Amino acid sequence: MKLVKKKLSELRSPEKNIRLHPDKQIKEYVRSIKKNGQLKPLVVDEDGVIWIGNGLHEAMIQCGHEEAFCLVKTGMTEADKKKMMLTDNRIFDLGIDDMSAFDAFILELKDDLDIPGFDEDMLKSLVMEPQEVNGLISEYGLVNEDRADEMRKSNGLNSGQDVGYGADGGEGESSEESVDIRKLIICPKCGEQIWQ
Repeated sequence: MKLVKKKLSELRSPEKNIRLHPDKQIKEYVRSIKKNGQLKPLVVDEDGVIWIGNGLHEAMIQCGHEEAFCLVKTGMTEADKKKMMLTDNRIFDLGIDDMSAFDAFILELKDDLDIPGFDEDMLKSLVMEPQEVNGLISEYGLVNEDRADEMRKSNGLNSGQDVGYGADGGEGESSEESVDIRKLIICPKCGEQIWQ
């Protein structure tokens, strides 16, 4: 096996690839390439078929790269190539994250949490001080009045009208007989409407 630079245009994916590469993964690969460059080589055969690194190949093309470092494996049978692809993908899956080391890294990085593959807001929430967490929770799902009116209209309610629980415990329009008034909140991450 030898490490060489090859033109991306001369490389191609195999007819079947056991690993799917969704848009989110390619987007994170692109972020990684822009931040760190090519961190690992593509593994190709003598015909330029990529057996390891198809997602990385796609991301490098999106970044405008013309060449990539490749390990060229020669003399393999078709069965050897397929086994190599299966092996590479499976052995990676067998790894387990050491969460105590992960937490320590995140704490050491403090506010420098722009890390490809991770959601920066999620990582920041892991290192927040208790008072910051309390403030975030207290604001979670609050909806301004205009948005609340828009949501009431889409649910068939009049502006300013709340949904309550009637005396029978069933949901109904708010009235003097209602026991409990529900508040509408929206999840800031997914946009789900939640009635309290």
